[in-house]
Amino acid sequence: MSEWQAIILAIVEGLTEFLPVSSTGHMIIASALMGINELPITKIFAVNIQFGAILSVVVLYWRRFLNNFEFYQKLIFAFLPAAVIGFLLNDVIDAMLGSVFITALMLVLGGVVLLFVDKWFAHAQESKITYKNALVIGFFQCIAMIPGVSRSAASIIGGLTQGINRKAAAEFSFFLAVPTMLAASVYKLIKDLLQLELSDVIKFDLVKIQNSFEVITAADLKLLLIGNVVAFVVAMVAIRFFINFLTKYGFKMFGYYRIALGIALLALLAMGVDLRV
Repeated sequence: MSEWQAIILAIVEGLTEFLPVSSTGHMIIASALMGINELPITKIFAVNIQFGAILSVVVLYWRRFLNNFEFYQKLIFAFLPAAVIGFLLNDVIDAMLGSVFITALMLVLGGVVLLFVDKWFAHAQESKITYKNALVIGFFQCIAMIPGVSRSAASIIGGLTQGINRKAAAEFSFFLAVPTMLAASVYKLIKDLLQLELSDVIKFDLVKIQNSFEVITAADLKLLLIGNVVAFVVAMVAIRFFINFLTKYGFKMFGYYRIALGIALLALLAMGVDLRV
């Protein structure tokens, strides 16, 4: 992977991670078009540049992260379902992540749902999120373990079902992304980049941990640094755009976009284009 390819992927990640359009589908298309979808570094890169995207949320909403302990309690409530289900179904989730067809299908189906979300939840006007609301949103987020669903879309819709207004639901989705994406990124970093088992880290096996760092090259570190910086900057812009757009216009345009993207992916598959990641 070259530096310019890393920059393009990071821009795609930053633009799509917090929008209800599925960053997975976009990363598949971008890496396939650049012919790097089969490189081992690509999958590792795609997961770990999420650190930059996570940091953008913390910087933009830093006052909220200095809030009282109740804020973090609600985040924990919302994060727990993904932590438990993700751990129990890790192998199943990994298998689905390898299916471009599932990603494309979920893009289309999720797009259809977004066409009607504004009408279904027009009554959602509440801005305060309770512990119960947070837990329900957390379970909705788990639907996004199916590639193509979009973590952002699932968690926001989860908030809408609880009567939370679009702005508050979207912002809580951003906050929830911090522990969720951080946990996923750290796990993938340990497993794929450092080639360690989680048990080695828990046992603090110094020999294995030290040896694992030998698999990381200076070039890998440079690409990851570039990717995280670019993803950070682009995600900050995307979050501000999304909140303003969502408040004024709702979800319908994102629904049309998802349907078009999903159909494009299905068409590429039908033509025999290799989209494996």
